Amino acid sequence: MIIARLIADPETLGDNLALAMEMIEARDWEVAGAGMLDACEDVLELEVLEGDPAGIRGILDQCFPQSDLLLSQGLIDVPGLFVSDMDSTMIGQECIDELADFAGLKDRIAAITERAMQGELDFESALRERVGLLKDLPEAAIRQCLDERIQPMGGARTLVSTLKARGCHTVLVTGGFHSFADPVAELLGFERVVGNRLGLHDGVLTGGLVGGIVDSAVKKQVLLEEAARLGEGVLSLATGDGANDIPMIEAASFGIAYRAKPKARAAADGWIDRGDLTTILSLLGIAREDWVLD
Repeated sequence: MIIARLIADPETLGDNLALAMEMIEARDWEVAGAGMLDACEDVLELEVLEGDPAGIRGILDQCFPQSDLLLSQGLIDVPGLFVSDMDSTMIGQECIDELADFAGLKDRIAAITERAMQGELDFESALRERVGLLKDLPEAAIRQCLDERIQPMGGARTLVSTLKARGCHTVLVTGGFHSFADPVAELLGFERVVGNRLGLHDGVLTGGLVGGIVDSAVKKQVLLEEAARLGEGVLSLATGDGANDIPMIEAASFGIAYRAKPKARAAADGWIDRGDLTTILSLLGIAREDWVLD
């Protein structure tokens, strides 16, 4: 059975649902049921007994272009593992772009970041190029950037706190830097952090990195290792927005693209295009009165 949950404009929901069901049934796929969730009255759940997930996803995307959605080939339940990207997912900024502004290089570095996140550039080489441009920037700029520029994404703390309250293990994994990720993880409540380390010497950036690179393969590996540690059958949730999040998103039980680049959105089981991060809680069927608020 394929289960789809979505949140859409209530004024057009009925007409769009009728069209979606018509298109699904035109492919000889059986719709077993459709209705609003009892716990989350703004969430529509659609059950299809047989069908191609990609085809159903395409129909729902066409019929509900302004929606938030999660599609699953099994029951949707609260995950035991949550692994998330940081930049432009758990926080509203790209840390390296904001840090570059202190060196007067934001536009140049941001252009490289955007191309990397779109999947147009090799992640590691793009990362090393951007870090190299920050050579000799004072370490104090990191603290200033954190204090002045970096803000949690809407609903981030509520999402993490609510999942943890239900026994979910939480991991922040980023192609960015521990200098930012560690304080962000502490602020939001993540239990583990995986990231890159900036080279520092005598209080300035060296323009290099220390240790291995956290790229798309490492992100996926972290998710798989944590899931294995938690035990067979554990449900996992992954969120991200860029091309380097795709393997992790694809490996999760529920991979959700948050305000994502097209390639990441296309690879995901669902997307958040409209709401904030608490929308994920609604799609998981967690009633608002059970959220752990900021």
